[in-house]
Amino acid sequence: MATFRLQGSRVLAVDMTGDSVKAKNGSMVAYDGRMAFKKMTGGGEGIRGMVTRRLTGEEMTVMEVKGQGTCWFADRASEISVVSLRGDKLFVESSNLLCTDAGLRTGTSFTGVRGASQGNGLFTTTVEGHGQAAIMSEGPAVALRVSRDHPLTVDPGAYVAHQGNVRQSFQSGVTFRTFMGEGGGEAFQIRFEGDGLVYVQPSERNTIAGDV
Repeated sequence: MATFRLQGSRVLAVDMTGDSVKAKNGSMVAYDGRMAFKKMTGGGEGIRGMVTRRLTGEEMTVMEVKGQGTCWFADRASEISVVSLRGDKLFVESSNLLCTDAGLRTGTSFTGVRGASQGNGLFTTTVEGHGQAAIMSEGPAVALRVSRDHPLTVDPGAYVAHQGNVRQSFQSGVTFRTFMGEGGGEAFQIRFEGDGLVYVQPSERNTIAGDV
């Protein structure tokens, strides 16, 4: 299995000994050794994933990298976090996914109105199995714990990903900026309950549901 390690906070180094990884197309910045690159349409998700992406207008083009040596990945100087999966599932916005072990299964999941509130369509990317995945964020991502006694409410613009046995629900109403007099339009929040982790970023992306 390939080994993921960070060099600084914005470059991912992947050591491979005949292994392969799937990475965001165009994110390779350097490599040593012998590497082969292959473009994959639809994120390697099969027909269902390709059709889903086409219907929602989302872009998810990845490449498979296989070989002996080290490959370095980065994308627009985004901060990178490495997430370890042990048979559980990671939900992540497609624009925030940088690289995964080739053995991890990728797919799509219906997210209801939350996706629409973010302007990211109604589907999000899922990564499942045993291995590592690298996610990106605007500024250093923070992993917040969700437990049975401590649910978590997140601004959709700050949400990056979540993993574990976590249920999410969509709420309309007051948002954080409302208190500062900066809210506009309809307001949304995401509530997480269960047991797992939610990754948030310190820089909010634009949404189509008002300033949230």
